Amino acid sequence: MLFTMNTNTPQVPKLKKRAGLTDTNLLLIITIAVFVVMYICAVAFLGEGFAKPQQFFNILNENAYMIILSCGMTLVMITGGIDISVGQVTSLVAMCCAVYLDRNVLYPDKYDNPGSPLVALLIALAIGLGFGLVQGFLVAYLDIQPFIVTLAGLFFAKGMTTIVYAKQFNVENEAFKVLKEKRIEVPGMGSTNRLGNYVPAYVEIGVIVAIALVILLFALLRWTKIGRSFYAVGGNNQSANMLGINVKRTKFIAHLMCGLLAGIGGYIFFMHVGSGSPSHASGAEMNAIASSIVGGTMLTGGVGNIAGTFFGVLSMSTIKIIVASLGLDEAWWTNITVAAMLCIFLLVQSIILSRKNKAKK
Repeated sequence: MLFTMNTNTPQVPKLKKRAGLTDTNLLLIITIAVFVVMYICAVAFLGEGFAKPQQFFNILNENAYMIILSCGMTLVMITGGIDISVGQVTSLVAMCCAVYLDRNVLYPDKYDNPGSPLVALLIALAIGLGFGLVQGFLVAYLDIQPFIVTLAGLFFAKGMTTIVYAKQFNVENEAFKVLKEKRIEVPGMGSTNRLGNYVPAYVEIGVIVAIALVILLFALLRWTKIGRSFYAVGGNNQSANMLGINVKRTKFIAHLMCGLLAGIGGYIFFMHVGSGSPSHASGAEMNAIASSIVGGTMLTGGVGNIAGTFFGVLSMSTIKIIVASLGLDEAWWTNITVAAMLCIFLLVQSIILSRKNKAKK
């Protein structure tokens, strides 16, 4: 009698290995952890001021425009580029909006009616789009280095700001002042002052706009084709081309969006300060780059996260407040601390990159 073995016995399915953390997610976790630890230490060692919710909301109020600028910077850096013009574009937007809204005060012989805040917003968007279009075209289609193109944009915006108006002045437009003073209460987050009165916590309109843009851009990078194209182009241009991605168009869109966000950020900055000045937003472009790096965006391109950029801005602002709270009000202490923090995050990025290269080998 012949015996045959049954070869149809069911096979036990192999368990799939869990995918490791991507570089983007790892850097995001590090950024959030650093901010949380930093803020907890500030609450524990620097008094009750940090424990009040309004202190956190004040950080958001003062840095709403910086969150928007940094998000635009992140988009460009993910594609492997950079934009150092955003700070001066912010200053130009603020000056143009201020002059337009108070034109009847500055030029009484020509105008007898104040400007509209809505039209001022359109002016801001037009300026941002204009810079994004020109710089994006030069970088993407004429293949000029992003640093050179945006450096020229920086000088052009700085010169134009002075041409529009060379002095600082506060805007007296009534409709704009109502918009500027608008506060949105945060329920359940108020505190009691020394007199025993309840003081509600609040945020400015700019914070709502900044958070909405963070959510929108986070979704764009994570779940849309153009978002995936940004990462592919920043990772490797040739590989992106082989995948059928239009590299030039992707870079152009990144710079266009950065310019548009600079226009929005400029208007939010203008709503916060309520004035025009050639010196406004000085150094904002460097803070935006630093915030993006701290938030986990790599200068080499291909890695970055909008959520990380959001926490990068908060971390940069918090460390500055901590330094000031320690009595080190001199500007150089703040600069030294920010430089040290930036170097630490660059070192972390270098370690992650070396780990990635070893894994490939």
